[in-house]
Amino acid sequence: MKNIMNRHLISALLITLMLSIAGMGQAQDTAGTEQSQFNAVQVQTGQRLKVEGVILEKQSAGLTLLCPGGIVYNVSITNDTRIKERKKNPLRGAKTYLEEDLIRGLQVEVHGTGDSKGNLIARELKMRHSDLEMARTMDSRVLPVEDDLKETQIRLEESEQNARRLSGQVREVSEVSNSARTEAQKARESADQAMSAANNARVFAEEKAAAANERISALDEYRVKSTVIVLFAAGSADLSEEAKSDLQALAGQLDDEKGYLVEVAGFASSDGSAEYNRRLSQMRSDSVIRHMTETFGIPIRRFITPMGYGENQPIADNQTRPGRRQNRRVEVRILVSKGLTQSDTAATVAGVPGR
Repeated sequence: MKNIMNRHLISALLITLMLSIAGMGQAQDTAGTEQSQFNAVQVQTGQRLKVEGVILEKQSAGLTLLCPGGIVYNVSITNDTRIKERKKNPLRGAKTYLEEDLIRGLQVEVHGTGDSKGNLIARELKMRHSDLEMARTMDSRVLPVEDDLKETQIRLEESEQNARRLSGQVREVSEVSNSARTEAQKARESADQAMSAANNARVFAEEKAAAANERISALDEYRVKSTVIVLFAAGSADLSEEAKSDLQALAGQLDDEKGYLVEVAGFASSDGSAEYNRRLSQMRSDSVIRHMTETFGIPIRRFITPMGYGENQPIADNQTRPGRRQNRRVEVRILVSKGLTQSDTAATVAGVPGR
């Protein structure tokens, strides 16, 4: 995961460097205006879009967004725009951010609607806090480079002016002028080489960013890797030897697993009152979690809050003895992040199939 984020930071730095160099040649044309210098895609009026990309420019009332494939959108920010965290942890609320946090190089997800000017009016912007930290680091690294480029441009302009002013003077002055022109030409050639390198970096960065975005987007999505169902005696929450053996086999699959969660749900047959069965099913869920944490060392943070469903959701007929035996159960599922596994293979199911 750390390597992925480092590559994402490098790609974003290269994109910003390319834009900084390109902007030198267009500085006079865009001076004193708030309009973007990029050719943006026109969004149809009323069209609803969800796009994700990197902020290229930030204006007073919006921003310019570069999406995979080189597609650019002009995004308008209003007082109703919600700016919040694109969180991974489903057990806590999302953080909110200010418009000032939207800086160049920041990767965001935009939900919005097209207006009559072809802009995308943002209804909601989402971003990860780690991406904001990287964008701030990137901004602190790029600003000195932009200052150096501006200073080089000024020097080039001064050299041209001196060359024209000294034209027609004595031979010594002419030699000085020729020397200045030679240095200016070298500087132009260096700038052309830098522009070519930045253009190549843009293509490389777009490809890498698209791949990284696809995998990062899947981090919050989970699939069932395996399921085990353990059965209990009537009125009991104690684990049988067979149940302990099944749980041991399930825990053995987690030795090399990363980014997983454990879902535990308890159930009961219709014997007894509904309230009693609800408490009993919860006790069975707690018994399974306690055994897996104490015996196999599975961290408690890996468990989703257990639930006791009582006699609800039976998988067999409660009017028969075998059916009631199957309903006295706890279902344990191993959930793994799609972003880490990149696998769509079907989950392995041990014991009776889950719900």
